[in-house]
Amino acid sequence: MVKALEAARKAARKAQEGTYEGLCTIIAYRGERNEDTGLSGMVEEVNAADVPCRLSFEKLAAAAQSETGAAVTQEVKLFLAPEVRVKSGSKIIVTQEGVTSEYQASGVPAVYPTHQEIMLELWEEWA
Repeated sequence: MVKALEAARKAARKAQEGTYEGLCTIIAYRGERNEDTGLSGMVEEVNAADVPCRLSFEKLAAAAQSETGAAVTQEVKLFLAPEVRVKSGSKIIVTQEGVTSEYQASGVPAVYPTHQEIMLELWEEWA
């Protein structure tokens, strides 16, 4: 029974990874002390690069008109391997279909045996 489950998960993961059309770089923001000046500051640190992935655009809504202008909403989900660690708030640069976009992980990843899913927001700046 256990071997059958392992074989099924392996096949499911292979199928999932077969849909990956992009590559992503995951960047975290961390504190660092400058030894020369003694001052502390924040620096970007690449946690993973060239990670196979896939973006999914869940709701492509028409622009909602308001008094101040039109707002466009879109839900973006990132799929990638389950062993890749992505902290909430990480900056994620994705290149898919020849387009490179910057996002941030908007929450804690949903991790499954075959993949993980992360809701993304367009990158604005480090908080």
